[in-house]
Amino acid sequence: MKNKYILVWVIFVFHHFYGYSQNDSSNVKRRDTSDKNLMNMDAVYNRPFLTFGKIPISLGGYMEVNWQYIGTDGITEGHQFQARRTTVFIASSISKKIKFLTEIELEEGGKEISLEFSSIDVEFHPLFNLRSGIVMNPIGAFNQNHDGPKWEFTDRPIAATQMLPATWSNVGIGAFGKNYLKDWMLGYEVYVTNGLDESIVDNEENKTFLPASKNNPSRFEGSLNGMPSVTSKIAIRNNQIGEVGLSYMSGVYNTFQKDGIVLDQKRHYNIWAIDFNTRIPKSNTSIIGEWAQIKVNLPDDYIQQYGRKQHGGFIDVVQPVMKRKIAGWKDAVFNISCRLEYVDWNVGRFEETSDKIGDSLWSMMPAVSFRPTGQTVFRLNYRIQRQKDILGNIPARTSGFIFGISSYF
Repeated sequence: MKNKYILVWVIFVFHHFYGYSQNDSSNVKRRDTSDKNLMNMDAVYNRPFLTFGKIPISLGGYMEVNWQYIGTDGITEGHQFQARRTTVFIASSISKKIKFLTEIELEEGGKEISLEFSSIDVEFHPLFNLRSGIVMNPIGAFNQNHDGPKWEFTDRPIAATQMLPATWSNVGIGAFGKNYLKDWMLGYEVYVTNGLDESIVDNEENKTFLPASKNNPSRFEGSLNGMPSVTSKIAIRNNQIGEVGLSYMSGVYNTFQKDGIVLDQKRHYNIWAIDFNTRIPKSNTSIIGEWAQIKVNLPDDYIQQYGRKQHGGFIDVVQPVMKRKIAGWKDAVFNISCRLEYVDWNVGRFEETSDKIGDSLWSMMPAVSFRPTGQTVFRLNYRIQRQKDILGNIPARTSGFIFGISSYF
């Protein structure tokens, strides 16, 4: 652990002291993250990087810090300051058609350090690129395009973090590609990786909870049951309309045999997701949404507290209200936004009474944000949330303010 901190510190110092000394040489590559020719599948490289003369390595990253005052049913923990995450990117062009990129994330002030992405990409043809290493499974769009500075909201979507395992990545290999035809773009990705494990139904939440698999670092060392997980996605984009993506992920989560002895049948999880984003030209309004459905094959003797079906998603509406020069920033922008969310962790009815099973949540989050540049955002959110327990009792009421700053560096 100590060596990891030293490595990150060296990268950080080298980035700032040597990188900034190169600024006058125009070695700062800051891409416009709103480039209309890019798709969600390009998000891993669609980031600002610093280059260092003839050194074949580029560095970048982002950070997020928040203040919040939130209470549930009148009970609050008071004022809370949070160092959500600091993420460092390291990229290198090994040759003309071979690239390497890794993403190291420090969460909660360094309490957790994770390698979220680390792969070698080899281009044989624009329609066929090979990717191997720790890859980001493209289930939905947020899992691919999750950098804090790109969003007007301090919190990541609940469906993406508490139903789907946000920023889920694993060791594997796969292929991806894109094709252009005037204003149209078609992209695909397909990967074979290690999959989710039994913690999705054996966890502290005492329910079907896919994000629990993220707590297992041994997933990078090997598969629990020797059965690969398959993730695939196809997306289509029109520069005048927007982008729609369909994705699917499936695998076996249980240890069904050991030393050649069959212990159980193979139990699968299946995840479907649809995502979309568009921009209304006249008003410049952005609309981003995602919806996912999960099915988990549970043993017959599992109690109804564990969901066999789950679904949920979110929709963001972002409206710029002013764009002008402010305090020396040429194209500063004020936005007003709103996020609507819904998650149901246990879709169905009780067998005994036919009453609807609870364990669901809805949330609304209006927001005001200020962007002095495209890479930095100041955002003030107000969360209104209602969450029902499994019995569908009166929902817990959560509300409060969150203020945060997120920026690429």
